Amino acid sequence: MAVVNFEIYKVLGTLSENKDGWKKQLTCTSWGRYNPKFDLRSWDSEYNGMTKGITLSLEEIVALRDLLNEVDLETAYEESVAERQVAKAAEKAAEKESADE
Repeated sequence: MAVVNFEIYKVLGTLSENKDGWKKQLTCTSWGRYNPKFDLRSWDSEYNGMTKGITLSLEEIVALRDLLNEVDLETAYEESVAERQVAKAAEKAAEKESADE
């Protein structure tokens, strides 16, 4: 497996931590010899192990921030859950109908 060279310059914040101590964090991280970018992923406590994540440029993270400030996240989530429940009910009804035939 290839060695991934990185350097975390700043931990901007922790979003969550699981029972094994892995923390989902927003960092300013340089990958390889490139300038630092904003990086969102989970890290182990020693910053040796990492999960897949997303790396954003300054322009992308500013656009994300602006988008998050404009969106009513709770409403979007509740609407998505309601749509999923309707889809599951329709799927269940279709399965029942095909079983009755």
